[in-house]
Amino acid sequence: MRASDPGGPSAARSAPETGYGSHPAPVPDASVLRAARDAAARALDEDLAGYGDLAGRVFTGAGRATIVGREDGVLSGTVPFLAAAELLDPDLDVVFDRVDGERFPAGTPLGTVRGRLAGILALERTGLNFLGRLSGVATLTVAFVAAAAGTQARVAATRKTTPGLRALEKAAVEHGGGLPHRFGLFDSAMIKDNHIQAVGSITQAITDLRHKVPHTVKIEVEVENFEQLHEAMQAGADIILLDNMDVYELAQAVEVVEGQVLLEASGGINAGNLAEVARTGVDFISMGALTHSVHSLDISLDFVPED
Repeated sequence: MRASDPGGPSAARSAPETGYGSHPAPVPDASVLRAARDAAARALDEDLAGYGDLAGRVFTGAGRATIVGREDGVLSGTVPFLAAAELLDPDLDVVFDRVDGERFPAGTPLGTVRGRLAGILALERTGLNFLGRLSGVATLTVAFVAAAAGTQARVAATRKTTPGLRALEKAAVEHGGGLPHRFGLFDSAMIKDNHIQAVGSITQAITDLRHKVPHTVKIEVEVENFEQLHEAMQAGADIILLDNMDVYELAQAVEVVEGQVLLEASGGINAGNLAEVARTGVDFISMGALTHSVHSLDISLDFVPED
């Protein structure tokens, strides 16, 4: 199978040092590839269930179809599309003309699929589901990143992702210019409200963590008020997440901290107030909406006459 994509799955991604958490690099290519294969296998099993395409398999011969973006957007999801094609029919020839992270206007041809008609027809919905969903994530992220332009704030995702698609959705956030944030519970230590309640205080939670995790791991603490903010600073937090604070409180927190720790704003942030939040001086703005409140982009696959 010749499944090409100019520059490969990570062509639009770099690895800037953000100082965020213990793993500032992008979602690793290996994780994206593994997640793409797993997700594609599950999706095809849902659609075909071992029986195959009852309608499409009766059609013989070969054909060519074009992948078309029906609305303005940012491309993401080529890796799982290619994985689905490979699993379904290794002889399909899939060529993407644009790379993940590239913007395109409505009506743009994004790629071509050539091969057996039955294979193309069976691939269509599964492949487009990946492209539409993940391009939607990338497109929404671009809009939020643009709203924070001109400030020091970086827009980041959260762990509020679709089960089983985290690596793909976080990669899509990167394609839109955002940060993936921590990937899971294993790669960054964040103390949240339930941790604090479980052990009794922020100070105790940080103390326990400092004795148990490597010295290279940064500790983030979620706080809801200024009393907790001061406690987190005194206990040695590296990053403080300001949860559901309004713009006035966020600006006050920036003044209190005076650059001693990194500040992340989260909760209640949307397209209407993101720019104002960014102007408060916080370092990061994390938003679950990047992955859980996404409009899937309208992308189609249209058969075209062979030359």
